[in-house]
Amino acid sequence: MDWQTQIAANLEGVRARIARAAQRVGRDPAAVTIVVVTKTMPAEVVRAAAAAGLADIGENRVQEAAAKRAQLDDLAGVRWHMVGHLQRNKAGPALELFDTIHSVDSVDLAAALARRAAAAVRVVPILLEVNVGGEATKFGLPPREEVLRAAVEAILALPGLRLEGLMTVAPPAADPQAARPAFRRLRALAADLQSHYPQASWRHLSMGMTDDYTVAVEEGATLVRLGRALLGERQR
Repeated sequence: MDWQTQIAANLEGVRARIARAAQRVGRDPAAVTIVVVTKTMPAEVVRAAAAAGLADIGENRVQEAAAKRAQLDDLAGVRWHMVGHLQRNKAGPALELFDTIHSVDSVDLAAALARRAAAAVRVVPILLEVNVGGEATKFGLPPREEVLRAAVEAILALPGLRLEGLMTVAPPAADPQAARPAFRRLRALAADLQSHYPQASWRHLSMGMTDDYTVAVEEGATLVRLGRALLGERQR
């Protein structure tokens, strides 16, 4: 399979749909960054995605990312995003592998990242993960202003981290429109936090996946995390 050709063709369609969604709400499509999520895909697919013009690579697991990066040490000009659940005991390896961590779901995890970032003399961009749907099977902070404010206050006092926004995974639904309330809620939570903590940038809303990313764009997503839309069905 010619991965680069297939990904480039899929990317053209995705960009067109993002442009139409952005136009519907008066947004600039250039404000939306596509993160291609390459979990379960081999390193050659990451290389093909980069060659097709995707500079932001998302991975869900530290161990899988480490194996791929070992095969891609010559790959320049890409940014690596941790988009899956991150355990505290993997904070050190995660900082060695990733440029941005989307899935900070507790102050304890933030503190573990901060200790290692400060020791490495790094400032690491992070996003707070919010479980907007309140699903028991998902990670993330609860979508309550007082809980999020307390977490933000604690994180802003930590060294080595740069808080840049929020992330969520909408509850699964057959109709993409069903995700709209979750995305709208995340945007409202970000606006509340920005009003209380303007020292953080709040520039990112990481929301929207293959089945609902155009709705996420309409609701303000700046980072959409796409796997199947770009790569086809996942390998097992």
